[in-house]
Amino acid sequence: MTTTPAHPPRLGSALTFHGPLSEARAARMVDRLATVSPATVLDIGCGWGELLLRVVRSVPGATGVGLDINAGDLARGRDLARERGLAGRVEFAEESALGTARGPADVVLCLGSGQALCDPEQPYDPGAVLRELRRLVRPGGRVVLGEGFWERVPADGELAAMWPGARADDHVGLGALVDLAVAAGFRPVWIESASREEWEEFESGYRHDTELWLAMNPGHPLATETRERVDRQRASWAGGYRNVLGIAYLTLVPVAAG
Repeated sequence: MTTTPAHPPRLGSALTFHGPLSEARAARMVDRLATVSPATVLDIGCGWGELLLRVVRSVPGATGVGLDINAGDLARGRDLARERGLAGRVEFAEESALGTARGPADVVLCLGSGQALCDPEQPYDPGAVLRELRRLVRPGGRVVLGEGFWERVPADGELAAMWPGARADDHVGLGALVDLAVAAGFRPVWIESASREEWEEFESGYRHDTELWLAMNPGHPLATETRERVDRQRASWAGGYRNVLGIAYLTLVPVAAG
């Protein structure tokens, strides 16, 4: 019989990537980045840095830095780096990326973490994110940005079911997002977006371990709180942003000066 932990696992503990990203798409991204032989890789809001580790491993001698403020995710990243023999080549730093002096780097990753580059007192601005990424990448380098966009304008009922305070202007369309990248000084060399299958794998994987725990521990003192949190998150997807919110993966090259 399968055993479950005594306390509820963290949401997302079953995931490989903290986002709707398949193994096949990740492998293609890594292959494209490896062709430019980056010596340095910077990951903004890295979490446990799965893609960071794969890019560094793909290029002999490359080093990487992942920035995040979540100590638990960073600890998982360090464990993964040790398991893969990359502990001496990848640093996981518990620090804010806002205004960071860690760049410039040959490759900059920012997958679903643009908020880490924005003033938290101001509305979220993908244009500001892209301008910061332009500052952090070396000439001839690459940026991979994973950024939300509206597949279509959400209906009022869908917005109401999403995250608290969700608004129609929280995101732009894919074309407008690419235009912001061009205005920030990039050329988009690869434009792709997460598929429905990738979204469903991510959403189910995000809750998987916690749902198992709830099924096996309905009378646990933490069950009610955990159940409410999981049910709320699932409902925000299933009744809110499913098939409305997309994730674009943009591979960007900075335009040369002059």
